[in-house]
Amino acid sequence: MIKFIRKYPLSLLIIAAIIFLSLFNPPKTKLDTVSYIDKIAHVCMYGGLELVIWIEYLRHHSGLDRIKMILLGITVPIILGGAMELAQAFLTENRSGDWVDLVADAVGVLAGAAIGYLALTRIFSRKG
Repeated sequence: MIKFIRKYPLSLLIIAAIIFLSLFNPPKTKLDTVSYIDKIAHVCMYGGLELVIWIEYLRHHSGLDRIKMILLGITVPIILGGAMELAQAFLTENRSGDWVDLVADAVGVLAGAAIGYLALTRIFSRKG
């Protein structure tokens, strides 16, 4: 477990931030009037998480285990998004779960995975 924490500290920090941001009562701001700002935030949060997962994975592994990255690097963040939507629906009074938010989470994860696979694997393969 300690080894995992040492390999993925930023990923775990971002996951903690996502959990906090998903469950707290956000203040009203002028950005609330921007169309789809919530969906954009979901894509950015989960896309950013996915990119950090790829960076930390590629820093600590010499090769790419595609099965592991699909099962853990892609599936787990999407499941996290679903769990956060359920938590908002059932554990908070000020938030609600939304299927479209889950889709935005998945779009962010898949975009981050595509960038991770297409760009970061090339960058990290050159560093050696």
